[in-house]
Amino acid sequence: MTDLQVKWIVPDGIDTDRRIDAIGGDTFCDRIDQAIRNIELGISRYWVSVNNQSVSVIVAIRNNGRKYLKTEADGYEPNNLLSLPHRRWAA
Repeated sequence: MTDLQVKWIVPDGIDTDRRIDAIGGDTFCDRIDQAIRNIELGISRYWVSVNNQSVSVIVAIRNNGRKYLKTEADGYEPNNLLSLPHRRWAA
């Protein structure tokens, strides 16, 4: 299993669920659906650093059945993924 620290996100484009579009770090950029698949298949473990603690990124499911990423509950606000630096897709 690959262990990857998420350091930035590509924020939501135009989908109605307002999911982030991708996550990335020093050596990777994975579109959201690929990251979800990687977690579910045990290919990758994604995590963020919060107050010098490793917090895992997990798959959650909305009421409409659509999957998205979030961090495990850690007691810190704001949302750990959404508070990461934002990047745009390269043109």
